[in-house]
Amino acid sequence: MKQTMSGILLVILLALPPVVQWMESIMIVHMLVQMPLLITAGFLIGKVFIQKWSSFLNIWNGNGIPGILVAVFITTYWMLPRTMDEALTIEYIEWFKFISLPITGFLIRDSWVKLQEIGKGFLYLNYLSMFALMAWLYIDAPIQVCNNYLEIEQKMLGWGLLFITFVMIVYIIQFVFTDHSEGA
Repeated sequence: MKQTMSGILLVILLALPPVVQWMESIMIVHMLVQMPLLITAGFLIGKVFIQKWSSFLNIWNGNGIPGILVAVFITTYWMLPRTMDEALTIEYIEWFKFISLPITGFLIRDSWVKLQEIGKGFLYLNYLSMFALMAWLYIDAPIQVCNNYLEIEQKMLGWGLLFITFVMIVYIIQFVFTDHSEGA
């Protein structure tokens, strides 16, 4: 119950107009802080919904693949420069962000434990390549790809995404060269 309340309070905090205005005024904070926090809030809130709807979720999302696919589509949608622009200028797109990203967190919570190891690895590598591609796009684009943010902000976001990509690669290397026999 504490997790659920924490998630609800996080969504309320993130939806406060001064917080929204500040977070969305800086591109790197908009994508790499606000959006992951909304996903985290959904993850925290999700425990109650998973318990309440367990029979439906076991039928619809029995192996975790449908839920993860929806989560991948939603997160991919929010990584596009145009959608970040539209969230700033179109009110219903902003509402969609505050609804879809917590749903993504809920779907990740339900689906991750159901996925097999190969599915988890595929998903990890998918996000690794997506972050690398988006980093390249934001850093190397010769034009301003977001109308509401300066070109320097888009480059800063690109470097942030490149840093995340680097950390993910370091994690893979660490995982490969450590012993996992205790868990087996």
